[in-house]
Amino acid sequence: MTCRYSGADWRDEIYNAVRQTPGGLKAAAAFLTERRGRSIHAETLRAKLRHIDGESISMEMAEMLTEWLQEMRRPDALGWIHAFNGRFGMAAETVDAPPPGGWPNEVTALCEKLLHLGVAGGKLTELGLKAAADGSIDEAEADAITEQAMAEIRLLFRLTRNAQRAAHAARKGA
Repeated sequence: MTCRYSGADWRDEIYNAVRQTPGGLKAAAAFLTERRGRSIHAETLRAKLRHIDGESISMEMAEMLTEWLQEMRRPDALGWIHAFNGRFGMAAETVDAPPPGGWPNEVTALCEKLLHLGVAGGKLTELGLKAAADGSIDEAEADAITEQAMAEIRLLFRLTRNAQRAAHAARKGA
C-alpha cells in the first residue's frame, strides 16, 4: 500500500527529506548513532518519523536531523519547520547570512535596505493591483505576489538585523 504524505504535516516533511537524501534512513540513523553516542536502527527511526505505534521523534533528534540535512545540502532541510509553524498559524523564513563580521557600516546597510524596500513595495503593489483588476487572482498571480512578498519579508528581517547590529555597535562605542 502506498502512503500519502502531506506537505502540511511536519512529520511527513522531515520523513520525506530524510528518505530522499542519499543513503536515506540508514545514513540518517548512522549519523544519529554517531552524534548521540547511542544506537538507533533505520527502522526504529522510520517508526519515529512516521509516528507508527505511538513512536515519536524528539525535538533533539529533529534538530540533529535538520543539521544533517543541511550538511547534505538538502533544499528541503527546513521544510518540516515551516509545516510545524503553519500548523499553528505561524511562519518562519530563512534569512541570508550577513557578510562575515557584518557590514562595514550597519547604518549604511540599513539605509540601502530601506531604499530597496521602497522600490520592492511599489513592485508588490503593482503586482497586487494588476492581479486584482479582473476581480479574481489565478495561481500564477498568487505565486508572483507570494514570491515578491516573501522577498520583502526576508529583506525586512535583514533590515532588523542591521538595526540591532548598529545599536549594538553604538552601545559598545558609547
